[in-house]
Amino acid sequence: MDRYAVAGDEAADRARQQERHYQLLSALQSLVKELPSSFQQRLSYTTLSDLALALLDGTVFEIVQGLLEIQHLTEKSLYNQRLRLQNEHRDEVLRQTLRQKHLEAQQSCRPHNLPVLQAAQQRELEAMEHRIREEQQAMDRKIVLELDRKVADQQSTLEKAGVAGFYVTTNPQELTLQMNLLELIRKLQQRGCQVGKAAL
Repeated sequence: MDRYAVAGDEAADRARQQERHYQLLSALQSLVKELPSSFQQRLSYTTLSDLALALLDGTVFEIVQGLLEIQHLTEKSLYNQRLRLQNEHRDEVLRQTLRQKHLEAQQSCRPHNLPVLQAAQQRELEAMEHRIREEQQAMDRKIVLELDRKVADQQSTLEKAGVAGFYVTTNPQELTLQMNLLELIRKLQQRGCQVGKAAL
């Protein structure tokens, strides 16, 4: 008799899981209608069904939330690094020191050498401006590479979690698809479609 009770409980659990799957799938289908038509056409019923299955136990919601928090921290850190570099370059002390050095050199220069000195000082100023631009471009490249690494890490994490549509790629169309899938997951999360919540 105990075996029949266990079988009944398992059947009830399967029925609840199936109902939950249908609720998530229905919510996903509703949300997809809010997205651009080009994205809607790329999502099959199977992909949405697979996504709903991955969302059943709520783990993916937690993973996405964790990835979002890591992304925000990374973006904030990179923004602060770039801001520090910009502030260093805007630093009037740097320019003022160079101007003072140039002025002192001009005051001690013989008049017939002044044009040569001014041309050299102009080159020095241009070299400093060029170095500043190079440093900013290097920082921007570093930021892009770091963000690209974060994207690949996120893709890999979601792929390992079994989330439909996620794998490591740099294809812009696939990245857009993945961003839209993430947006669907976040909207479901905001609607309260996590495990144990009845309202969709």
